[in-house]
This record gives sequence, structure tokens and C-alpha cells, in this order.
Amino acid sequence: MSVGVLLRDWRQRRHLSQLDLAVEAEVSTRHLSFVETGRSKPSRELVLHLAQHLDVPLRERNTLLVAAGYAPVYAERPIDADEMAPVRAAIDKILSGHAPYPAIVVDHRWDLVSANEAALSLLTEGVNPALLGERGNALRISLHPNGLASRIVNLAEWSSHLLDRLRREVAVSADPALDQLIAELRTYPGVVDGPLPHDGPAPLFVPLQLRTGATTLSFVSTVATFGTARDITAAELSIESFFPADEATASFLLSR
Repeated sequence: MSVGVLLRDWRQRRHLSQLDLAVEAEVSTRHLSFVETGRSKPSRELVLHLAQHLDVPLRERNTLLVAAGYAPVYAERPIDADEMAPVRAAIDKILSGHAPYPAIVVDHRWDLVSANEAALSLLTEGVNPALLGERGNALRISLHPNGLASRIVNLAEWSSHLLDRLRREVAVSADPALDQLIAELRTYPGVVDGPLPHDGPAPLFVPLQLRTGATTLSFVSTVATFGTARDITAAELSIESFFPADEATASFLLSR
């Protein structure tokens, strides 16, 4: 596929007209039109400039460059590479510092990269080992009937939230593997794809209500990323930290 077609697809995905993008990126509408139709070959600098204004993920910026006839500029180093030591150190500090509350690290397709002891203890209890393995997928572990699903008290609400979140990530990344993951998750028993009705005002957040033994724990989560990353692997990592949503959950975790 030509770079012009790819740029047009990203522009349309961002719901921008040619004029919108031209004004935002400070290029002429005529030149942008010529690039999209293949009448003009964009420079390497223009490809990166437009990709930045379109908020194209680093992985796909490389794809744009290759389509335009240029070499990729963003490296994708394995997480265990020597150069990734600062990333691993930051992750370890965040995970250990969040104890005794659970925290996990996932990549752009929700495959598990790391987790602290609290997460390994709470979020894998009763999970079929076949779902775990090396780089198990956090969403499969959560929603599969042989995963956490039987322990999630508010499965309908939680699954609706996760699928909505996943769809927003598809809109940002255009990754077809995430579309396939959505299609798979929708087939799991009890999973709801779509908004649920609420009586009265919408709640502040969707909690994860997780049964462990005779106790039901309630969590709210936050997500952190490496905002200044210029390596594909680092840019695609997300650190999800779970916090107690009530005093009973906090007390339970602090007493473990």
C-alpha cells in the first residue's frame, strides 16, 4: 500500500479533513492532496511530521516510512536487551513500590510482560495454567471461563468496560490483532459487549470486584505509560496499578 493511501487512512481514522490536517501540520492542502493521491512523493521529514500530527503509533510510523521508500527510524528492542535496563528498572520500581496492591505490565496486545507478587497471588488464583504460560494475555486471563471470570462478581460490568477500552485502543492503533481479540472475547460466557443501563447518575468508575475465598475485594485501576519513549517496545508498554476501592479491600491486602 502506498504511503499516500496509508496517510489518508490515518487522517480519516482521526476524523480530520485534508484542510484540518493541513492547517494543523502547517502544510498546504494542495501538497497534502498530492501526497495522498501519489502525485507527489513526501520527504522523510514530512512523513514523520504528518505522522506526529496524526498521533500515529511508533510501530506504524516505521510502516509509513518504509512505504515511502525510507528506512525505519524507531528501534524495537527486546525487553531484556541491555539498552532496556532503565525501562526494566523503572518497571521494577513501580511494581515493587505498589505492594501490597497488585500491578501488572502489558504490551500493546495485552500480553503480560511483568507483575508484582500481589498480582501474581490474587489475579492468577484458580486460573487454568494453559492461560498463563509465557506472556499470557491479560484479557483472556480476566474474561475466559477458565480464568478469572468465575471470581469476578460484576463480570458483565467489568467485561463491558474492558471491551469498550479495547475498542478505543483499536481506534488509536489500527491493530487488526486487537479486532481479532475482541471477536474472541465476545464469545466467552457472561461477557457483555456494549454499555449497560444505569439507574441514576453514572458511577465514578467501574470497579473490579473480585472474590477470593469468602471475601470480595473491590479495586479501581490507573494506567501509566512511558510518555517520552522513542523505542517501540517501551512506547507500547502499559503499567496498570490496582488500588483498593474500599476500606475492607485495603485492610485485607495490608494484612496479608
